[in-house]
Amino acid sequence: MHFKPKNWIGLIVSLIILIIAGGVLWAFIQHNAVTATVNNLRLREGPGLTYDVTTRVKKNSRLTILGEKNNWYHVRDSHNRFGWVASWLVDHPGKLKTATTLSEATIVLDPGHGGSDSGALSINQKHDEKTYTLQLAKRVAAKLRAKGTHVIMTRDSDKSVSLADRPALANDNQASAFISFHFDSSPTNNLASGTTTYYYHRSTSYALAQDINQEMSDLPLTNRGIRFGNFEVIRDNSRPSLLLEMGYINTKKDFREIESAKYQRAVATRVVAGLTQYFKTQH
Repeated sequence: MHFKPKNWIGLIVSLIILIIAGGVLWAFIQHNAVTATVNNLRLREGPGLTYDVTTRVKKNSRLTILGEKNNWYHVRDSHNRFGWVASWLVDHPGKLKTATTLSEATIVLDPGHGGSDSGALSINQKHDEKTYTLQLAKRVAAKLRAKGTHVIMTRDSDKSVSLADRPALANDNQASAFISFHFDSSPTNNLASGTTTYYYHRSTSYALAQDINQEMSDLPLTNRGIRFGNFEVIRDNSRPSLLLEMGYINTKKDFREIESAKYQRAVATRVVAGLTQYFKTQH
């Protein structure tokens, strides 16, 4: 077959275009590829814990990102298997070795009050509640993040956050759980003592209340149990949500624990243990 010079030029141009297009495609794939840096990484049928697991991938597996929704990646692995994976668990920067269901969770932590809303007065007649709720929430956040959990804080400093914005943050992020931290107050100093676990929506939150509350019985303060609570941050929340009152701030005995780093660490440990149990049984 005889090619005219113009045909040769056209063929060369076509080959150059193909080579460039192939390079662009390869660069796109590489740019949109991520590495599983933890073992037991689950691929699910949809972007969230409520979807079934389709397969699991090993550490160092390469995943190609096809899409993103609710902080989850839609991916394809090297065996041409498709699924959704928690985005924060790929190329994970921490020391997490193995993913768990808790690792896949998005949890909103809400330190009660803040800014101009100081909360309840302590036994020392200081505006202390907002300070200790933030300290406690930060301790819980650190423990959860060490386990790979995606944690969102309604506030991480002494600033004002409206009551409506707190549950909205959980709803907008399709949170797996929402926990609001508070310290109780009685009409008279030293009148009451203990911790209480509050829920509002029984269908979505009571199981979470049970798993969290059962971890609280060996704290220095009496566990007053699970109660219904008509609080806006859990009432207007479509996600599994609790409000935890972790002691009476205007009772001397309770306040001694509340301001103690040891007590805060103990509470944080038990909250994480309750969440771990909850996600084992629910998902």
